[in-house]
Amino acid sequence: MKNCAERLVEIFGSQAEVARSFSLDRAVVNNWVKSGYVPARWAMEVERVTGGRIAAVEVLNEAGAKRPVRVKSRPDGKNLFRTTLGSETMNSYAPAKRIQSFHPPQRTLMGPGPTEIHPRVLTTMSQPAIGYLDPVFVEMMEELKSLLRYAYQTNNSLTFPVSGPGSVGMEYCFVNMVKPGDKVIVCRNGVFGGRMIENVERAGGTAVVVDSEWGTPVDPQKFDDALKKNRDARLAAFVHAETSTGVQSDAKTLVEIAHKYDTLVIVDAVTSLGGSPVKVDEWNIDAIYSASQKCLSCTPGLSPVSFSDRVVDYVKARKDKIHSWFMDMNLLLGYWGATTRTYHHTAPTNSLFALHEALVLIREEGLENAWARHERNHIALKAGLEAMGLKFLVKEEYQLPQMNAVHIPEAMQSREAEVRRTLLTEFGLEIGAGLGPLAGKIWRIGIMGYSCRPDNVMLCLSALGSVLADMGLPVHVGDAEAAAHSAYAQLHAKAAAQKQKHKDRATA
Repeated sequence: MKNCAERLVEIFGSQAEVARSFSLDRAVVNNWVKSGYVPARWAMEVERVTGGRIAAVEVLNEAGAKRPVRVKSRPDGKNLFRTTLGSETMNSYAPAKRIQSFHPPQRTLMGPGPTEIHPRVLTTMSQPAIGYLDPVFVEMMEELKSLLRYAYQTNNSLTFPVSGPGSVGMEYCFVNMVKPGDKVIVCRNGVFGGRMIENVERAGGTAVVVDSEWGTPVDPQKFDDALKKNRDARLAAFVHAETSTGVQSDAKTLVEIAHKYDTLVIVDAVTSLGGSPVKVDEWNIDAIYSASQKCLSCTPGLSPVSFSDRVVDYVKARKDKIHSWFMDMNLLLGYWGATTRTYHHTAPTNSLFALHEALVLIREEGLENAWARHERNHIALKAGLEAMGLKFLVKEEYQLPQMNAVHIPEAMQSREAEVRRTLLTEFGLEIGAGLGPLAGKIWRIGIMGYSCRPDNVMLCLSALGSVLADMGLPVHVGDAEAAAHSAYAQLHAKAAAQKQKHKDRATA
């Protein structure tokens, strides 16, 4: 089998043409051929120049096998600069066991997050680091903001990723928008509505809580009643897609109700962005935050946020100091705003490279196609789980496609952790447990981003059915997979019929 260097020569016809295509000296290409691999730093460029005929991951794997990273240049005891003076003192702090490089196992991630990461995103994240004020990096930042505006469907100028997980994005919204003494209407129908309440209180505000039963959407009438009763509330907040239950609330309606009372709205879109429709401008959302590790399928640690001009003006008009230096919108405007970049903090450059690539993938697929993919795989997964006898927590019309919460059969509730452990150890498959009052009562099965694929759906159904059958549950192995296949077939037939209908109209 030819290596990547030989394949390049085959594709372009000669070493000279390879050198010309990559703007390199021919001696460099000759060295690639001699050594039998292309250096890892050329992985993305090889994929681009060859139009994908040689994937970046192939270059990386081959380079890693041919030239593994060596941490030491000498064996133990042969360090040229080693001194005995003080070594005993320092060794007393060394770990008790010898620690090797960490290599995580390959898992199929079908829990509440993180998700599997596309090879292109992983490759991009491994590119050389550059300075956070480098002109090339600043240019990438502008592209990243425009890609996020596409994902959020907004023209908001202040749309960017906060350095930190989705919880930081949540806190960023509340710490900037809630002043001490403010009254805030908070909708709670799961774990993350509860965290919003905590944020309001820590910012010095008073939370007026609108409770809905876990597994049901936010009740618009209860929300309206709370706003009517508390006319002095300037802010309201709710979770669009509640990760703890797999329920989706009607964001458009809730925002309309809030605006009727001239109330600004904070929306949690951590699990919905990229997987379900999120239309910031059309729905007139004031402030919204999400996370990089769910339907965007990026590495954890970034929280995309977007703010309307009305919110920016509201924050700028505050007379008191924002109670967090790191999350002060006024300071971050100098780094992520449209003005000349000023230093605020050391941005996680390589994670931002990864988010840029993850958003490029969504742009290439098309946002509506990404939403449709999540819906399509949800329908098949649901058909399989129901064929297995499992019942969904959420009513069908409110189910979140990318987060599927199912009741654990009563006979299995005492062994639910054992089921998840067996799936992980025997099948390399991770699903999520229930939280809060639903702990031990539901499983949460995620099909988000790159994890949202038919092969993962079929693996999950096959593995879960096998484990439950082995533990004595009356599950007919194969029924779930057959139901999923049937669902996929019906969806394909429907799509083909619609395509033909459009074709006939065009030619009529």
